Amino acid sequence: MKQATSSRFPATSFCSLCLRLLLPLGLVAMALSSLVVLSVSGCLSAETTAAREPEFRLLVGVLTTPSRYERRGILRLAYALQPAPAAQVDVRFVLCDVTDAADAVLVAAEAARHGDILVLDGCSTENMNDGKTHAYLSSVPRLFAPCPYDYVMKADDDTYLRVAALADELRGKPREDVYLGRGYAVGDDPMPFMHGMGYVVSWDVARWVSANEDIVRRSGTRGHEDRLVGRWLNAGGRGRNRYNLKPRMYDINWDMDEFRPNTIAVHRLKNNRRWAAVFRHFNVTVGIKPSTAARPHN
Repeated sequence: MKQATSSRFPATSFCSLCLRLLLPLGLVAMALSSLVVLSVSGCLSAETTAAREPEFRLLVGVLTTPSRYERRGILRLAYALQPAPAAQVDVRFVLCDVTDAADAVLVAAEAARHGDILVLDGCSTENMNDGKTHAYLSSVPRLFAPCPYDYVMKADDDTYLRVAALADELRGKPREDVYLGRGYAVGDDPMPFMHGMGYVVSWDVARWVSANEDIVRRSGTRGHEDRLVGRWLNAGGRGRNRYNLKPRMYDINWDMDEFRPNTIAVHRLKNNRRWAAVFRHFNVTVGIKPSTAARPHN
């Protein structure tokens, strides 16, 4: 397998700079200056523009918390060491307001180095089922309005996503009214909502969530976030182009012996041992030569 490089998933495409990093005052000025709103001339990264226009553009928002530095490092490796898909895929780590003083400085430095941190406005406290997903889906259409994506994905930080496999699934799909993931059956309905490990909506669906005040007023944003997203879309008649990727998206068991060759996403990678097993099974490190100490000259 040919070794991939981090440039295949550029951390700082033009579109990634179409956001405002909302961090506390007094942080490292360099971090803030690297992520302010800029005037852009297009929606493609410099590398992509020089080559060819992608078939479509996908934003992957990984919901995580400020203190999970090691997990973000593993995820950056997981995405950088994959074959390049035909699509443009931008991965962003999604945080609520960074309130801890130490985290604020360290996250600012991380943002300055990698350019892949997205801090949500209107999301003051980190949470899983208390409105963060709604804040993310609501913020994206505004933050990236000058250069919209075709699809928006929400993913957990314990999910390993095989980007090229997902891109292949999306290639022939519509660009509107899409809701795709691992369907969760309830009663006679095979997929009233998609499992929270990771799901994709088309840009128009995210824009509808952002503009729909009835979601907050009637449906609410507190509760199991994946079920809530399904409830919003069902009530509004949205996401009618639904695609169930089960069994290609799945939870791994404790013995880690159920990897599948046609995998799109593996969930519940809660520790480094599990991440190592994923890297090993999918040959992530094949072709990478170990470094050796320099031998002294005779």
